[in-house]
Amino acid sequence: MLKIGIIGCGKIAQVRHIPEYNANENAQIVAYYDKTHKRAEAMAEKHGGQAYNSCAELLANPEIDAVSVCVANHMHAEDTMDALRAGKHVLCEKPMATTMEDCEAMVALAERTGKKLVIGHNQILTPAHRRAKELIDQGLIGEILTFRTTFGHGGPETWSIDPGPGTWFFNKEAAVLGAMADLGVHKVYLLHYLTGQKVVEAIAKFATLHKKDVSDQPIEVEDNAMCIFQLENGILGTMAASWTYYGAEDNSTVLYGTKGILRIYDDPNYSMVVTLKNGETIYFDLESIQTNENQTKSGVIDAFIDTILEDKETELSGRKALDSMRAIFAALESAEQGRSVRITD
Repeated sequence: MLKIGIIGCGKIAQVRHIPEYNANENAQIVAYYDKTHKRAEAMAEKHGGQAYNSCAELLANPEIDAVSVCVANHMHAEDTMDALRAGKHVLCEKPMATTMEDCEAMVALAERTGKKLVIGHNQILTPAHRRAKELIDQGLIGEILTFRTTFGHGGPETWSIDPGPGTWFFNKEAAVLGAMADLGVHKVYLLHYLTGQKVVEAIAKFATLHKKDVSDQPIEVEDNAMCIFQLENGILGTMAASWTYYGAEDNSTVLYGTKGILRIYDDPNYSMVVTLKNGETIYFDLESIQTNENQTKSGVIDAFIDTILEDKETELSGRKALDSMRAIFAALESAEQGRSVRITD
């Protein structure tokens, strides 16, 4: 039985991490820390375990085997590396960190300490994305030529544990990036998974089009990010991440191949639709993707527990996340400098 600590007791911890640990027979949450101590106390009272006054105090407990890092973006690297130094395995929420240097340091430290570092890229675990990967590898739509992928909803205001325009997601110091770090990072990781190819060039435009802060001023981070990505073998496509889709959430991906088109979470009735060049259409009725309003089991916590107990590599490892973070920071550089950015290791 692995003993688990929760660092950061906000919304993501409360609706995903804590319930999924509680549902796993090989895990027991024994510790909570949050900068708002009453929040940690509330979780301890509700689920059992102890609320700690500091992250350092929690990490000093030798009985804790692993932690979930569920804090604001700018604290991911510091809390993760503190936990690794303390001998804990770490599941860190996305985005992995707010600089490429921190991402690389996190991976290097995990490998040096021999501890697992897992990043919460849950999209590659959904039934439709798993099935899509199988179909692509089987050659159903032939060689992928282009793609478009989108992740957009009405924004994080209702998702934050402190809802409204004062959410930390809108604060540049805490979040560093906006829709790109919140949503775009998921789609880049998914593209790498589905195609087996890495992004090697990015052209991007970031903008703050609509979101306002508590002072009714434009928020400090982008609420929309539009990117053109080129992959290693020449695949070309677009990615959109948005906090201004004021209707149904859009989490679709469409891949255009030499033999047909694969649409994932793009049809209102079917989770996946394949239209082949010969006119045949194949429908797949699989589980719907998670939304902020419709939470289902992500599979991330189970994967984290399994990689520790079985001492095996995972598709969600920190090292695998590095390529996606390089694409994110290349897109940021492109948006800031107004030019195409090539990615080098």
